[in-house]
This record gives sequence, structure tokens and C-alpha cells, in this order.
Amino acid sequence: MEYFAPRTVPEALVLMRKWKKKATLIAGGTNIIPSMRSGELKQKVLIDLSQIKILCYIKEEKNRIRIGGLTSISEIASSKIVKIHAPILFEAANQLGNPLVRNRATIAGNLADGSPAADTAVPLLALEATVVIQGGEEKQVPVHQFFVGPNQTVLKRDEMIKEVLVPKFNPNVRTAYSKLGLRNSMAISVVSIAVLMEMEKTFCKKARIGYGAVAPKPIRAYRVEEMLENHELTERLLIACCETIGKEISPISDIRASKEYRTEMASVLLKRVLKQVTQ
Repeated sequence: MEYFAPRTVPEALVLMRKWKKKATLIAGGTNIIPSMRSGELKQKVLIDLSQIKILCYIKEEKNRIRIGGLTSISEIASSKIVKIHAPILFEAANQLGNPLVRNRATIAGNLADGSPAADTAVPLLALEATVVIQGGEEKQVPVHQFFVGPNQTVLKRDEMIKEVLVPKFNPNVRTAYSKLGLRNSMAISVVSIAVLMEMEKTFCKKARIGYGAVAPKPIRAYRVEEMLENHELTERLLIACCETIGKEISPISDIRASKEYRTEMASVLLKRVLKQVTQ
């Protein structure tokens, strides 16, 4: 296996264009290294992005925060900027894996892997974040358009995630995050949910709901969002939303949970977080 460690984005892009399907990118290695050990990795060229230090940052701007693609999950989990302006991303980062994993894993790697259970994808969906992709040219893709299927994204072989843009929200917005794992919250999620709601007392003006591990890709619960927006949050409406979510998701059965269990837990977690944001 050939190994390259570019120190700049242009260097990395040249290598990616040269090797294309023969190469795979590695940053923290939390996904790639297990694949190498099991023999599942077919590519014969590794392009290690970990030395591109310019992509490690969390910056606050007037209307948004910018998170570099190679920023580690542990940096996000300890960032005061993220805690204030994207608390559900802060919470999800703190529940991703264990400290060793968080120190190695990056936000770009977590998203680029395209896992339906990607921890950072769920809050980023609710936050209406944008993925900035660098290739032949730079382009911006809303997170809800970034995932296209199981372990599949819009990324091409000669493209990489440069950064993630997270809009700041107004003071009337409330957020909540919940994750169900097999043993504890740090395990791979069986179901995860993130909610962002703009409230005026008990009246919902805006609702954004992200789900993980309940469909072939991380998803937004659009039908439930529509039910909530421009309505008073009554107990009757919450019950109706919990009944509707089962029709909006398409979970599978695997070694971690059955599709029936995931469907039930999607409803349970939805009711839990909706009550949390209205208290």
C-alpha cells in the first residue's frame, strides 16, 4: 500500500485527482483502520490529511460559526463557541465514542463516511448547516442534501470536506438532543434525534428535526416539522407527531436493534425532546 501525507489542500487535491478510485482518504482513521485490519479496504493508496493543519479550527463570525473539516470531535466537545451557538452539536460530540475516539475522529470523517448513524449529522441537520466541499472548485451543499444513501454522499473521488458552516440562531430558539445506544450513550446509536424549535411561549414558529439510524441515511422529519410549525404545542399535537414519525422513517433490523424497536424508540425520543424544549 502506498502512503502520502500532503501538508496543503492543493497537494491533497493533486493526489486525489491522480489516484481517484485507487485511493482512500484518512484523517483520524477511526473508520479506515478497522477496515484495513479486517481486509475490507480495497484501495491500495492512502492519502493522509491529518497534516493539513489549516483545516483545524472553530471560528465565530457574525451570523455563523465555521468548523474546519479536520477539527477533532474532542475539540468540538470542548468548544465554548459550539456550546453557546450549537449546543446540540456540542452534546452529540460529547457522546460520540469514547475519549480516545473523540481525540482522533474528525467532523469531516464522521460526515464523509456517510453512516446512517453519524453522530454529528443529526444535530447538523436540525441546525441547517452547510458542508463546504473543495475539489476542482469550491461548492456549498446543505447537510440535508449531502447524504444520498447508506455510506454514500455527494462527495466525488477528487473532493474533500473543507469546512462546515453552522448558522447562529435567535434567542427564541430552543434545542434538544437525545441518543439511544445499546450499552450507553457513547455506543453507536440505535436511534438519535436532534430538535431545533423557534418558540413564542407554547407557539411553534419553526421546527427542524434530525434523525439518525432510522433510515438509509441521516434524515430530516419534514412531515412532523410541518405539523409543529405555526401551531400551539398541545398534548394532542405531540401524540399526533409521535404517531406520524413511524410513517416517515424506514429503519432496518440489524445486530443492534430490530426495525420495530427503532420505530418505537423514534417515537419515544421525539416525545421526550419535544417536551424538553417546551418546558
